[in-house]
Amino acid sequence: MMRLVALTALVMTAFAANSVLNRLALEPGTTGPASFALIRLASGAALLALLVVLQGQAGTLKPRAAHLPGVLTLTLYILGFSFAYQTLPAGLGALILFGGVQITMFLGAVIAREPLPPLRILGAGIAFAGLAWLMAPGAARPDPMGFALMSAAALGWGLFSLIGRKAGAPLPTMSASFLWATPLGLLAFLIWPDTTDLRGVILAVISGAVTSGLGYALWYRVLPAIPSSIAAVVQLTVPIIAMAGGMVFLSEPLTLRFALAAALVLGGVALSLRRG
Repeated sequence: MMRLVALTALVMTAFAANSVLNRLALEPGTTGPASFALIRLASGAALLALLVVLQGQAGTLKPRAAHLPGVLTLTLYILGFSFAYQTLPAGLGALILFGGVQITMFLGAVIAREPLPPLRILGAGIAFAGLAWLMAPGAARPDPMGFALMSAAALGWGLFSLIGRKAGAPLPTMSASFLWATPLGLLAFLIWPDTTDLRGVILAVISGAVTSGLGYALWYRVLPAIPSSIAAVVQLTVPIIAMAGGMVFLSEPLTLRFALAAALVLGGVALSLRRG
């Protein structure tokens, strides 16, 4: 159990790092969202494919109809995420993303008729209240287009996670998803071309190969061991981690609102994970 908790915490930190890395790359204005998304997909695909080949499973990378849902939902997430961070701060973007992910995955749990104990529902409600506190009057209002793009990314990631719970071997599945999503990323770049610099390339490669590729492969390994409703609640910690990273690396301010929201989110997650 402790190993599962530690792996989940590591994955949540990787998810939050993606928000900070994306904002760091786009903030100076020298790197565009389409190029960042393309490099992120390509570097993730390259590292994961190398690991799959080294394990003697190269045949799993061949395109199959079964890969299509994962490819499309991963592409929706990556592109929506990258373009949304043109206007959204790191923490606020993560807040919108994983608030939407929670809704998507809870709906998935309801459709799959998973049991939802009262404590889990209560904990999720408390955690979501922490997110709502951050969006209450007086908080910074998100850019409407950024909000819409990040909401689309939330739908993509929520569906991608639900698909991952039923996937087979996590590394080949994730590798194939990244590999066949890369041409779609290239198509987006051709439609909305932009530029990048060395700093943006390095940040995109870290985001693609490490915090995305390896992080998501680990997430696919963890997902089958936990119900989708718990997976949704646990991901609500990501905005808090991302906001903390934004404070350190992007000089986003620490506020009382953030502290209270963090307490609600983390307390709700803890309550949802209790048994009985």
